[in-house]
Amino acid sequence: MMPTRILIADDDPTIRMLLRRLLESHPSWEVCGEAASGSDAIEKTNQLAPDLVILDFAMPNMNGIQAAEEISRAHVGIPMLLVSVQEISPQLAEAARNVGFRGAVTKSSGGEVVRGVAAIARNETYFQVDESVRT
Repeated sequence: MMPTRILIADDDPTIRMLLRRLLESHPSWEVCGEAASGSDAIEKTNQLAPDLVILDFAMPNMNGIQAAEEISRAHVGIPMLLVSVQEISPQLAEAARNVGFRGAVTKSSGGEVVRGVAAIARNETYFQVDESVRT
């Protein structure tokens, strides 16, 4: 069985490194590339054709929601997971769903990222919404 190829897009190189280590500890996942911005994520998705894309919400120039719109237009149905340092509000979850994300989690917990990727890899959705947060 071929590993699930994952692209990580986050403007923080330390976060990218930590996510790579976390994801590659899973036997059937492989990080095929990294991107430092939304536009870089679009370019790398076109070049690398990953099976799943992880996009940070807050990136310079183009955020994860904006990048996801472009990616989902060019790669219909590609599984995407939104990660954020802030809690996922119902409004952010709705915005993420509307542009094609299959999940959204806070990146402060590596376990949530892993659960999100695992659910999406199983063709499920995984939105870790905090109902107490309003944006």
